[in-house]
Amino acid sequence: MAQRRKLYRTMQGRMVDIEKLRSANESVQAVGNMNVNARGDVLGKGGQIVTPKETVIRKYYEQPRGKVDDTPARAKPTPVNRVAPTPKVETKKIATPKAAPKVAPKKGIDEALDGLE
Repeated sequence: MAQRRKLYRTMQGRMVDIEKLRSANESVQAVGNMNVNARGDVLGKGGQIVTPKETVIRKYYEQPRGKVDDTPARAKPTPVNRVAPTPKVETKKIATPKAAPKVAPKKGIDEALDGLE
């Protein structure tokens, strides 16, 4: 039995077959600065295929993964600098007495309005 193609509905209500669209544009250069076509082949000058997608994928998976070293990063642990604590000198704050604010005698209209409510 043939596999049914999945159709997608756009926002404008049109039906689009994505697989058909992909296969029709496999050889078109992709947008960007990677110099690849829509399929993933590396392209050279004039749009010629330099490295096919299968080779790129094979190289990626053949690369050895990083190996953890058994040797420690440092031969000796660095000594901790010990600093003698400095003694804290307690200073007493002397409270200075504050003079009471001087009350100026009322003059003019303030004196006349004093007592009226």
